[in-house]
Amino acid sequence: MDTKELLKKVRKIEIKTRRLSDHIFGGEYHSTFKGRGMTFSEVRQYQYGDDVRNIDWNVTARYQEPFIKVFEEERELTMMLMVDVSGSELFGTESQFKNEIITEIAATLAFSATQNNDKIGLILFSDEIELYIPPKKGRSHVLRIIRELIEFHPKSKQTNIAEALKFLSNVMKKKAIVFVLSDFISEDYKQTLKIVSGKHDVTGIRVYDKHEESIPNLGMVQMQDEESEELLLVNTASKKVRFNYGKFYQEKVNYYKDSFAKSGAGVIDCRVDESYVKKLLGYFKRRG
Repeated sequence: MDTKELLKKVRKIEIKTRRLSDHIFGGEYHSTFKGRGMTFSEVRQYQYGDDVRNIDWNVTARYQEPFIKVFEEERELTMMLMVDVSGSELFGTESQFKNEIITEIAATLAFSATQNNDKIGLILFSDEIELYIPPKKGRSHVLRIIRELIEFHPKSKQTNIAEALKFLSNVMKKKAIVFVLSDFISEDYKQTLKIVSGKHDVTGIRVYDKHEESIPNLGMVQMQDEESEELLLVNTASKKVRFNYGKFYQEKVNYYKDSFAKSGAGVIDCRVDESYVKKLLGYFKRRG
């Protein structure tokens, strides 16, 4: 992709996603995540109606009357976008590929965070960390993130979500708002996710195509695994083959939902032919 074409694509995504973040998501994002990070400010005398859980017992004992700790909202939050760039994201049978929808969602979230004057960082991962952009503020930084999402070519086509989560833990010492964007056709990340969710506010955004859920009866078809690049001759006329594939796919989806639920993390499911705007808004409103 030449520079002119890349800039044109970046501008197109900026116009679309910035409009969404300006008119829809900015306020919803702020009301959802404000107050998630609170810092200690001062102590003052207890007043009727104060939450007794905030009583500072050391100060209360010293002065023989109740004092409470006062916390203030952290004005500056940090958003980390963790984006799966493995081979399976290059799939799509409708109007867009999964990776194109992921780019739009990530850009919308990034511009929403910018409105709140928050920092935004990016981790692109396959079965290794492909790219890490440390959190920064500003429009030019968001545009760099969008450029990388559009034109980055990963070294690997495999997926390892656990490795990506471990990397996040190592680089992010302060609490962050974390969005993991993937199709989650992976496993063995439940324990790592639980540890990461104990420190950070994590949401998984599963982007998928409806034609991934089942195999139609098309007779004998040659298929290629996007991650392993293995070519297979598949008899889609076989009920057993179709059943086993559907079972395999559903097991991955169930593992994803169960892992996030047990970790206390949020989930959003976005099908490529449906409106991700409605899905994000619904999620923000439920949490707000």
